[in-house]
Amino acid sequence: MSTPADGPMPDGPPPQEQRWPGSEAALDPPADHGVDSWVGRERLAGRRALVTGGDSGIGRAVALVFAREGADVLVAHLPEEAEDARVTAELVAAEGRLAVLHETDLRTHDAVRELAERARTDLGGVDVLVSNAAYQMTHDRLEDFPPEQVERTFATNVFATFWLVRELVGDLESSGGNVLVTTSVQAYEPADHLLDYAASKSALTNLTVNLAQELGPRGIRVNAVAPGPIWTPLIPATMSAEKVESFGTTTPLGRPGQPVEVAAAFLFLASDEARYVSGSVLGVTGGKPVF
Repeated sequence: MSTPADGPMPDGPPPQEQRWPGSEAALDPPADHGVDSWVGRERLAGRRALVTGGDSGIGRAVALVFAREGADVLVAHLPEEAEDARVTAELVAAEGRLAVLHETDLRTHDAVRELAERARTDLGGVDVLVSNAAYQMTHDRLEDFPPEQVERTFATNVFATFWLVRELVGDLESSGGNVLVTTSVQAYEPADHLLDYAASKSALTNLTVNLAQELGPRGIRVNAVAPGPIWTPLIPATMSAEKVESFGTTTPLGRPGQPVEVAAAFLFLASDEARYVSGSVLGVTGGKPVF
């Protein structure tokens, strides 16, 4: 089971690499998903949340925090992430909430449609959609980016988000629900070794604003969270050990963020406390600008 990190990493994490998609168990130091640090206040009592990419990292923290706040949670994950997803489900169930796992790859419309049907069948509908699943891989030169990687990045990050909202819009309208999208500081301050990823996150920012205009009259709020450098398995699984060692140290706060610190932003936007907030991007970046 995940345990909290021992505290900030002012000098960055130790150098390390993992095979994609990475594992929480191999992360050094462990990330803080809120297991011992989050105190629930029933802000999502009775809600039903679908979290894509909920097996690890930010998705795991969102699933745990939402459960501790009273929500049932469906976690969508890749087959390669089954073990991490099992642990996330145990964390949700330990809060006395329904935990549903759905193994899928969301790069096709058929897969997205199946996920939406699973949410209706096992959760009884969706009040909060968290489109968090993402793919990234770093390269140093433009010529090194394989065409199939660029297609995978946009299919996972952008197309799946678009299709999920399309498939679930009726459920969200009937429940007065809301959509939360994981974008990134990369949409505003792109790194050259993340060309396709940064572009996909910029597209998600635009999509968030447009969906808020489209769906507001139907009673659906749409917002995004833009994380900065957050300590998750995706980092050592997609970056060199040298880049990992300096990860997060260039932020004004001087350290990487923890997944639970991002989950707090998702919770605010999902809750009634944000009932007049739509079309917004909330940055959790350690001080890097998101405008």
